[in-house]
Amino acid sequence: MPKIYAYQKFITRDITRTLTLPTDINNETLGTELCTIEQITYVSIPTGTTLPSDQPDEIKASITTPTITPALNDKIREASQHTKLIAQQVIEQIRAKYSVNDELYLARIGIGASSGLYLPTASELQELKDFGALAESARQWGRDQRALLGL
Repeated sequence: MPKIYAYQKFITRDITRTLTLPTDINNETLGTELCTIEQITYVSIPTGTTLPSDQPDEIKASITTPTITPALNDKIREASQHTKLIAQQVIEQIRAKYSVNDELYLARIGIGASSGLYLPTASELQELKDFGALAESARQWGRDQRALLGL
């Protein structure tokens, strides 16, 4: 499972010190800066990698592995541009097949059926099932992407 680190960046007029991230065999950086909340920056490091020990002196003492409580998870997801992009891509997957009007139409059928106010036809029930399968598949993709970030 990915590991999330928290630290406080060191920023002056002349320098900025940030977390030194691990690299792969091609010297590509591994890890994702998720967001900064109240001057604490959260970074996700992929499974199987470790944070280099040679961190800048200015930030070394601030590096922690926070407990990701549901409340902190929510704050990070709300602040992170990465999770916002994932959420947008979930919507785009649904919109590739269903417009907003299509979704509202199906929602009205579903609400009417669940409240006993409307008896859907067999084709409407199939449409609801198809939409539900696509929407849940997109939502699961989003959950999987967030899990890759440790959220």
